[in-house]
Amino acid sequence: MLAPHGVGGELKVRIETDFPERFALLTRVYLGPEHLPYDFEGFRLHAAHGLLKLKGCDDRTAAEKLRGMDVWIPLGEAMPLKPGEYYEYQILGLEVSTPGGEPLGVIRDVLYTGSNAVYVTQGPRGEVLIPVLKEVVLEVDLEGGRMVVQLPPGLLE
Repeated sequence: MLAPHGVGGELKVRIETDFPERFALLTRVYLGPEHLPYDFEGFRLHAAHGLLKLKGCDDRTAAEKLRGMDVWIPLGEAMPLKPGEYYEYQILGLEVSTPGGEPLGVIRDVLYTGSNAVYVTQGPRGEVLIPVLKEVVLEVDLEGGRMVVQLPPGLLE
């Protein structure tokens, strides 16, 4: 999400990527639900946030018009991941079940905690929070739209 920073048109953005260095490679970003294209002029880290400079956004008034918009990049410019790693958009919407076939629901959100991420599913048992750990997430089938998990003992009781 964007917010103005200073008077020169810079935009403060919450960094939600594991690859903040990727901003140095960008030439264009897309803003908001309409994915409005903006040429990219620069990026720098500032405290726990990033500061974006977009072409044509040269003062605080212009930056204020972009407040609250999400920043998007084309999938073709996404950083390649290692095997077994996934982007959040790939995980959202997957059907989750146990190894025995019990449906747990659909992944609706991903929470980021200090130690590991947590998948939030909604299904027959209501909301189920699934820790993203190797011993819990047994299988991810993106093409099939499903995930198999072995829940820790006591999680559903």
